[in-house]
Amino acid sequence: MLSILRSLVQEVNSARDLQEALDIIVSRVQKAMGTEVCSVYLLDPASNRYILMATEGLYKDSVGQVSLAYSEGLVGLVGSREEPINLEDAPSHPRYRYFPETGEERFRSFLGVPIIHHRRVLGVLVVQQRESSRCFDEGEEAFLVTVSAQLAGVIAHSEATGVISGLSLTGEEARDVSFGGVPGAPGVAIGTGVVVYPVADLDAVPEKPTEEIDQELELFRSAVDAVREDIERVANRLASQLRPEEQALFDVYLRMLSDEALPGEVVNRIQEGVWAQGALKQVVQQYVRHFEMMDDLYLQERAVDIRDLGRRLLSHLQEGEQKHLEYPERTVLVSEELTPAMLGEVPKGQLVGLVSVKGSSNSHVAILARAMGVPTVMGLVDIPVNQLDGRELVVDGFEGQIFASPSSDLRAFYQAICDEEDELVRGLEALRDKPCETTDGHRVSLLVNTGLMTDVVRSLSHGAEGIGLYRTEVPFMIKDRFPSEQEQREYYREQLEAFAPNPVTMRTLDIGGDKALTYFPIQEENPFLGWRGIRVTLDHPEIFLVQVRAMLKASEGLNNLQIMLPMISNISEVEESLHLVYRVYHEVREEGYDIHMPKVGVMVEVPAAVYQIRELAERVDFLSVGSNDLTQYLLAVDRNNPRVAQLYHSYHPAVLQALVRVAQDAHSVGKPVGICGELAGDPGGALLLMAMGYDSLSMNAASLPKVKSVIRSVDREWAIQLLEDVLLLDSPHVIKSCVDLALRNAGFGRYLRPARTSTAALAEQAVS
Repeated sequence: MLSILRSLVQEVNSARDLQEALDIIVSRVQKAMGTEVCSVYLLDPASNRYILMATEGLYKDSVGQVSLAYSEGLVGLVGSREEPINLEDAPSHPRYRYFPETGEERFRSFLGVPIIHHRRVLGVLVVQQRESSRCFDEGEEAFLVTVSAQLAGVIAHSEATGVISGLSLTGEEARDVSFGGVPGAPGVAIGTGVVVYPVADLDAVPEKPTEEIDQELELFRSAVDAVREDIERVANRLASQLRPEEQALFDVYLRMLSDEALPGEVVNRIQEGVWAQGALKQVVQQYVRHFEMMDDLYLQERAVDIRDLGRRLLSHLQEGEQKHLEYPERTVLVSEELTPAMLGEVPKGQLVGLVSVKGSSNSHVAILARAMGVPTVMGLVDIPVNQLDGRELVVDGFEGQIFASPSSDLRAFYQAICDEEDELVRGLEALRDKPCETTDGHRVSLLVNTGLMTDVVRSLSHGAEGIGLYRTEVPFMIKDRFPSEQEQREYYREQLEAFAPNPVTMRTLDIGGDKALTYFPIQEENPFLGWRGIRVTLDHPEIFLVQVRAMLKASEGLNNLQIMLPMISNISEVEESLHLVYRVYHEVREEGYDIHMPKVGVMVEVPAAVYQIRELAERVDFLSVGSNDLTQYLLAVDRNNPRVAQLYHSYHPAVLQALVRVAQDAHSVGKPVGICGELAGDPGGALLLMAMGYDSLSMNAASLPKVKSVIRSVDREWAIQLLEDVLLLDSPHVIKSCVDLALRNAGFGRYLRPARTSTAALAEQAVS
């Protein structure tokens, strides 16, 4: 059965369209199970009816003509119950529905299984038999369930391809086709999709020997020179939009092209008698396999860079020019794997959005997108990329969704969001220099999360009172080696000077999990529960000491540095870290630097820390909750995984209860507590956190004006009552709805981001 299933999946995957895929399914399943009938009914989202789409054994004329309401007949019963139904005598069942045009009155035995993809019922797969005495056995039922599960993704992809082309299952025009992924960079963009394909196909290169070794070497070296010039040109084009540390991402490409890197290995293989294209293919595929086998997400992303370079080199070897792309005025760039070089090909001012099927919020493209302020969605599942070229697209970088061929209502809905965002920014400029204080005088500090110098100007213009989280790993991630003490010192000084005299909280190096360094690989089966954060730097004190020394020297004359320790899970980690910080402080003072001892705090992002707040607070100067990681760990959900990202919810009762406890315990021993994460940048979340007693909220710069406006317009008692009300609720979605309703009733509906909801609901909102 396994070989039959494997063959079936391969055959369906190669089908040209949905109808051919369905015809293959019913034909092969009928033959494999030895049944008289196999049929597929798909649920049409537009009409919410099951349509007979393919059959082997019923009358062919009934295909496309027979349809059932959502809960009608045995097919509807299978779909609504979402489980198999196996009957010896189907006509005697009270839910049996007879369709004379199918000729199914001849068949009595019935087995139907639902086709489910990501919790959505796509349809029902049915087999039938003439003999009433035959009941499909457990093995046959298990086989059909397995077939259904294996084919669900294929059907979803094929269905999406058809729908995105403009037609629903009924042949009617389809609009508002949505796909969910992972937010890469916040914001909303509306534009025209431009699909970028690989410039050359390495997999298609044949293996063959050569005797013209010198000629092949010359061809390859010319290709390397040409690609190097291409990358330098792209880097120069983007130079005005990026700071040096971001532009250094292109240096990674150029270093890969150095003689001692990839080209050196290709040259060796050419000298062994392999033609240039074949040698390039062998080396690139070896590199790609090496990186893709790694569990670490960041290192996996480097396979994308290697593959992109290989394709560009192959393109020059084949003397084939890239297809000339026309970039519309509002371009949404789409690709299976977006690379930094692709961004630079779009004329300045025309790139409004990015969509990448592969990749995560940790990829080079996501880092650049956030720096450039381009709304981005990454990691989309089952999206037919080739159907998006030339289509109008809506990119929702807040929620990680895209919409293809939006209706006028949906387009208007999102255009209003874009306009409101622009208008809000302009309208809230007057608040920049005003304190974040409630109407009854309760003061909250609003800080920003940053990692790139491009964030600084935006942060200051939005009235940030300092940095609540400076991600020091960013300068480490964009290099191919550990940055020196002097290089780190320059990075840190730039941030400290920009915000002086306001505080700048620098988190010590936090790698591991979804953040890794190419030159310091961490290979683990479960990196989120492994060697990361403070665990790494304490095991490598030489890294920690150099970093702290650079921070302290950078603070001379400014004295606005605060140091924060990530991923603390026990007291001994704090004590060991403090010992090293004090040691460096005295050493730097002895070197003649006139510095003050900075405040040192810990991040609360591991559940274990939630239950040790008093003990931790007695040893440090402040605490700061990393709500994103704390939420992931409390809920056991990787929010970068599109298959479970919907389970990640900052308003989960467990998360809110933990946050309340942290604030209460910290204040009970007289220590300030802040929070950095998405919840702090959400107006409703900020109100709840303020009511809990958090002293500072740190967020991305774009969220700051809205949060300040809301807090300045309410009194704290109102927020405390709202908090008490929602803590009695047991559903994160109900809690979010209650908070949103309270904000709307208070006149702040314009600050709410679009909720992750159905397109029908969005269109309804747009019309109303």
